[in-house]
Amino acid sequence: MARTAEVVRNTKETQISVSVDLDGSGVSDVQTGIGFFDHMLDAFTRFSGIDLKVRTQGDLHIDFHHTVEDTGIAIGQAIRQALDGFKGIYRFGHAYVPMDETLTRCALDLCNRPYLIWKVAFKTPKIGEFDTELFKEFHHAFAMNLGACVHLETLYGDNSHHIAESGFKALARALRAAVELDPKTHGHAPSTKGVL
Repeated sequence: MARTAEVVRNTKETQISVSVDLDGSGVSDVQTGIGFFDHMLDAFTRFSGIDLKVRTQGDLHIDFHHTVEDTGIAIGQAIRQALDGFKGIYRFGHAYVPMDETLTRCALDLCNRPYLIWKVAFKTPKIGEFDTELFKEFHHAFAMNLGACVHLETLYGDNSHHIAESGFKALARALRAAVELDPKTHGHAPSTKGVL
């Protein structure tokens, strides 16, 4: 059975369409109107192995906030739909990703009890024109709408670009492990409750 989904989200602030294929090969086709954000989502796609297509039109004349947060909402919703009740997956994933002087760790649980622990501090308020505070907004929106408990921590680092990118790659690698099909679940949700 194909583990794919499409989500369309239209508001007064953003118009977004997202499609995902959990069993893809990491093909990225992302256009949000924000170059650095596209770069981060490209990295997320490549290292998660999830095919991702995103088309976002947002109110960039105001700022980047709505575009970044709402794209996180839509991607989280699409992956959640593709997971079909979290059945048959490994559920947990973790990764350490070094990038030059930076090291970031991500651990996540696809449990339908969303939570975000965010221990990431940026050295600068912006990367180019991108407000670094928006990275937390993206990850929070993503986790809440996916139904994932995400713990993301930069253990050390100096360069804001490296801190951001290692975080997206760590999230991607952890998610890649969690969404993998586990034959020992026999297609059921991996929980003592029997459902997630």
